[in-house]
Amino acid sequence: MSSPVLEKPSTSETSYVLLYNVSWEQLEQLDVALAGTSARLTYLDGILEIMSPLSDDHEDHKKTLAMLLEVYLRAKNIRFYGRGSATIGKQEDKTRREPDESYNLGTKKPIPDLILEITVTSGGINKLEIYRRLRVPEVWFWEDGLLSVYCLQGDSYTKVSKSTLLPDLDLDLLAKYALMTDQYDAVTEYSQIITKVT
Repeated sequence: MSSPVLEKPSTSETSYVLLYNVSWEQLEQLDVALAGTSARLTYLDGILEIMSPLSDDHEDHKKTLAMLLEVYLRAKNIRFYGRGSATIGKQEDKTRREPDESYNLGTKKPIPDLILEITVTSGGINKLEIYRRLRVPEVWFWEDGLLSVYCLQGDSYTKVSKSTLLPDLDLDLLAKYALMTDQYDAVTEYSQIITKVT
């Protein structure tokens, strides 16, 4: 078994390290060793990304977007099941990831229908490739105040201007309220607007 090779990003702003030539068995051992820490593991084809700790900015945006989305789903009577950051991926696909937030729509399923990712650092492992292999229908990325939506079409993702799963959702309006500095006010005002539209 070859030893993992460490690569630490050169900028001080990033909060992750990359390990190359990591076997699935080594991944599982690291997972046990890091249990109880704030470290998050992402794995693709023998490359392991370890990210820690998650910043306040990351967590604030993640929670605000999740709350806004859930307000919309409830207002539209769309049955959903929040899966949070439950680990997905399998050895045969050579993938593993803990999404920032994830949801099943309609019924519970082994793989999320929709994943929400907050990007605060550039580089690292290609998350879309992991989700493509796992056949996740839709992935949303929030980065620098912009929401980008990718829908799985055939065997690849296409960036779209409208959600396929939630075609009536106004993404620009959602992003506007996600940018508000006060989370409570953002969710309250968005809820009132969505209720009026409904």
